[in-house]
Amino acid sequence: MSTTAGGRAIPHAREVPAIERHQRYTLETEWHGRDNGIGALRLLLALAVVFDHAGSLGFGWEDLGTTVFHGQTNIGTLAVYGFFVISGLLITRSARRTGVVRFAWHRALRILPGLWVCLLVTAFVVAPLVALYERGTLAGFWGGPKGPMQYVTGNWFTGVRQYGIHDLLADTPWGRQIGGTSVFDGALWSLIYETTCYAAVAVLAVTAVLRRARWLVPALAGVLFGFVVADQLRGWIPTGPPSEYYSAVVLPLLGTVSVQWLIHLGALFLMGATIELYRERVPISDELAAVCTVALAASLLLGGFFVAGFPALAYLLVWAAVRMPRRLRRIGATDDYSYGIYIYGFVVQQVLATLGVSAWGYAAYTSISLALTVALAAVSWHLVERRALTLKDLRLPDTSRRRRSPRHRAGSVAPRSSGGR
Repeated sequence: MSTTAGGRAIPHAREVPAIERHQRYTLETEWHGRDNGIGALRLLLALAVVFDHAGSLGFGWEDLGTTVFHGQTNIGTLAVYGFFVISGLLITRSARRTGVVRFAWHRALRILPGLWVCLLVTAFVVAPLVALYERGTLAGFWGGPKGPMQYVTGNWFTGVRQYGIHDLLADTPWGRQIGGTSVFDGALWSLIYETTCYAAVAVLAVTAVLRRARWLVPALAGVLFGFVVADQLRGWIPTGPPSEYYSAVVLPLLGTVSVQWLIHLGALFLMGATIELYRERVPISDELAAVCTVALAASLLLGGFFVAGFPALAYLLVWAAVRMPRRLRRIGATDDYSYGIYIYGFVVQQVLATLGVSAWGYAAYTSISLALTVALAAVSWHLVERRALTLKDLRLPDTSRRRRSPRHRAGSVAPRSSGGR
């Protein structure tokens, strides 16, 4: 025991009851503002997508991990799953501290400017060069029902209505694999689901669920996860992709959405949101992380990934963000290339494939595609994305003002956070 100046006894740290020591190590206590590994994790996930696509886009091989994971998933899709968990946590945090108008503004600034420039570059720089290489002329390129202008206008709001431009890139390994179809940027497919999740969070914020009925979020996550489990257990087959029992729906502005992907990605997003909303109860435990690592590995290698692997992956990402070595926490803290890598990687690899770079071998093709993708992502960040984000504090109608109780009016301190993408 030790005593204060007034003589009051205070126990030493080792004398604090075990439950109190445990409560200290939660996400609430261990997550310190921007001092976390989220930037490094997002960069790793984005690079994993590019690395995974190297085999399929350059050589027509199956995606990395498909056979090892018994067809349940692959490295690239696993990375997308990780993005949605992280996004659920960060986007929910953003929605809780801003009004819905500013929330929507922030999300639009983070996603749309980079996407628009990528579409313009693809349609009016990359595609004409590909046309000259493949056809030797630009005759008929600018018009037609699947021309460059239609590519931009059809995909401007994250939903992809046109993947290709004319019949360009149809003779690449990927084009031949899908029946001679033109595809410039297949990686854009997931943006429609992310935008849908943003809209869902906005609804939860407007209806005050995030402040007054947070229990509804894990309840919704549980409902969606129940569908995920049912998808895998139909027919009692623990391996292979989940069976398709849902049709697609058409959403305003966004276009066609797969209900099954919406359920699976929505479940992961809401898992991340639940972790954020109950951060004071989420333990940061190395022992629990070890258990989740075993569960994730076993589910991938033996089966049952969608049942055991989803929650294990969600916890591991949050744990890794907190436990990330201090040097690695600097990655992405000021310069976030992950989004640019994700949206430009597919385009780069398709162009390299049609140029015949894959003939130089897998190592050369992958290295060149990674280098060019990171370079484009850096340009996108410094010239487009970061400049767009300088408009975050633009004066907007403040819908976040609400009557506060007296205990919140003075001396209150807003929780520090890393913010959204």
